[in-house]
Amino acid sequence: EKMSGGDKGYFNSYARFGIHHEMLSDKVRTEGYQRFLLNNPSLLKGKTVLDIGCGTGILCMMAAKAGAKRVVGIEMSDIFFDAQRIVEENGLSSVVTLVRGKCEEVALPSDVDKVDVVISEWMGYMLLYESMLDSVIYARDKWMRPDGVCMPNKCTMLIAGMADDRLGFWDDVYGFKMRTIKDKIARSAHHDPAVEHFDGSKHVVTSSCLLRTVDCQTCSVADLVFDAPFEVVAEKQATVVGLLNWFDTYFDLGCDDPSMFSTGPFTPETHWKQSAFYLNSPVEMAPGDKLEGMVRLSRHSKNHRHLEILIEWEHVPKEGARSNRVFQNFEFC
Repeated sequence: EKMSGGDKGYFNSYARFGIHHEMLSDKVRTEGYQRFLLNNPSLLKGKTVLDIGCGTGILCMMAAKAGAKRVVGIEMSDIFFDAQRIVEENGLSSVVTLVRGKCEEVALPSDVDKVDVVISEWMGYMLLYESMLDSVIYARDKWMRPDGVCMPNKCTMLIAGMADDRLGFWDDVYGFKMRTIKDKIARSAHHDPAVEHFDGSKHVVTSSCLLRTVDCQTCSVADLVFDAPFEVVAEKQATVVGLLNWFDTYFDLGCDDPSMFSTGPFTPETHWKQSAFYLNSPVEMAPGDKLEGMVRLSRHSKNHRHLEILIEWEHVPKEGARSNRVFQNFEFC
């Protein structure tokens, strides 16, 4: 089947070694998965495991090391051929079988009918960028036993107000003003999310709010398009310039050793960093003031792996009248 332009670009990007080095070097991510796989024998030992988007095969090999009876990894990109050699190099070919192709188009090996565990590192920027969870849901519904587990079993999306003066850099660059660059970056930031790591102790100035819980055990593709209300409360006097989004990942369903990891601003940096949505105009907030609104997340009209995000927000002072509601459209491309 001919791939769409979005799919072709997506899979080609995962054929490059650099992206795998970045992901494998992310200790929060990789050790989070390792902890689940090695510390939960009741879920892994003697079981059949399916890894969606297996990349270099690292999770497949960890599952084999954990005592899985059979491990199948599905991979569409050309890294598949390297992963096959890696599995052979580590003497795990008798347990691990890799299958080349799109999850929705392949068949599992003839000796595998159903699986006990579906595992995948599917998360993208703002959790849902790249739409890989669609494939995990497909695999879960087609191949996972009724009493099986889909791991991670849950992810939560959070949001908070942030203060940041990074644009101030352009006001004095070795004694020279560069306002033209500052203005262009500011205009872009009002519709293109910034992916950067922020220091929570410096930049997060409000409470955080749970935006959405994605239950990987039960969710449907339709659940990944949604409207989510939010309310964050200022914890100090601050100029709020944007809303900061991150996600937390949980392995805690039926586990011997429940665990989680965060991509947030108060924990060590991950390759996902955080997603910053800059407001059209800064908001002066006093302690107890609120930002209220809604985040509408949908698939991009031109590429289903990208996101369109509408953020509605208004300032609700502890004392005084609330502001007019502002509507801002962002694209994650």
